[in-house]
Amino acid sequence: MSEGTEHADGGPESFGRVDDDGTVYVRTADGERSVGQVPGVPAPEALAFFVRRFTALELEVSLLEKRIASGALSPDDAGSSVKTVRTAVTDANAVGDLDSLLGRLNGLSPLLAEQRAVRKAEKTKQNEEARAAKEKFVAEAEKLAAGTDWRGGVNRFRSLLDQWKLLPRLDRATDDELWHRFSSARTTYTRRRKAQFAQQNEQRESARSVKERLAAEAEALATSTDWGPTTGVYRDLMQQWKDAGPAPRGVDETLWRRFRGAQDTFFAAKTAALSEQDAEFQVNADAKEALLSEAEATLPVTDPAAGRAMYRSLLERWAALGKVPRDSIRPLENRLRAIEQAVENAEEERWLRTNPEARARAEDTAAKLEAQIGQLEEKAAQADGRGDAKAAADARSSVATYQEWLEQARKAIADYSG
Repeated sequence: MSEGTEHADGGPESFGRVDDDGTVYVRTADGERSVGQVPGVPAPEALAFFVRRFTALELEVSLLEKRIASGALSPDDAGSSVKTVRTAVTDANAVGDLDSLLGRLNGLSPLLAEQRAVRKAEKTKQNEEARAAKEKFVAEAEKLAAGTDWRGGVNRFRSLLDQWKLLPRLDRATDDELWHRFSSARTTYTRRRKAQFAQQNEQRESARSVKERLAAEAEALATSTDWGPTTGVYRDLMQQWKDAGPAPRGVDETLWRRFRGAQDTFFAAKTAALSEQDAEFQVNADAKEALLSEAEATLPVTDPAAGRAMYRSLLERWAALGKVPRDSIRPLENRLRAIEQAVENAEEERWLRTNPEARARAEDTAAKLEAQIGQLEEKAAQADGRGDAKAAADARSSVATYQEWLEQARKAIADYSG
């Protein structure tokens, strides 16, 4: 050992010494080397200067150990920091147990390897989750691209894109392939949506032209007093309006107000006019009510000829009275129809009673029944002569049945003679 001052108490100072010329040395596993010279000061002071450098390095190593243990640094950043600090310790112009510091730095390698393995597993899991998420986004995007949700689809594509940007990238080939599918779906959807809206705009402009014409026609008819035909025209215009479809927003509402306003003007005038007319026609309705009551008093019809004459007279007087209020038309006509039906029913009944063909059929049936009864009575007499009581009883039982049928036939003949 060279001459100079050294310490052997086990502290950092024990790893250094100072020559008489103020040169300071440090001892490491590789031997002794000079770390600097501090001339003109006491040896303890010169040594203390380089010990303080060691203390600073030791603190730096301790802080690095804590940061790595807490996971504050990524394994790659931690490895880079370890390398930097190792170089600083290896070439340090400081006095202390530098080998111990290097040992502590080297001791971090297993922990870094473990953290790298954990990070790798986490990254693998994240990549799998990201891939699954992107595949799900792609499937949904392709479904949207094939659909017709032109309003909700835009917002959904925007949301999917925002979520896509938050996901980590996958390996280049997979990520590019999935992004190509997603981007293509979005492009297809956008192209189809633009085409759809272009078509809608064209249809709306066409509807605008149609509805402008219909509004003008409706306004031209608003003052018409030709109530019946004009009502039919308005009905046709309304159907054309519905068939035209929607015009551009805002324009459609304006045109509808014009169209509807014209209709309201016409129908308000029509209602007022017909109400006034109905009041004038009420006298006719009252007169027809009286005619109906007079005719209904003769029902039911017992003499078809008289009933027909009554109905004919009723129609002549009815026609002479003229129109009635709209609300009275159906009730009055229903009562008139009921009287007509009563007359027709009486005539039908009379015809059935006097129908020669029906009478002839009834008389023929009666004759046949009388002949059959005669034969049965002869059979009964013959059976009595033979002493066959059972045959005689059966024949007389049949006679009784045929007698009932004959009575019914004779009654029918009487009805047809009425």
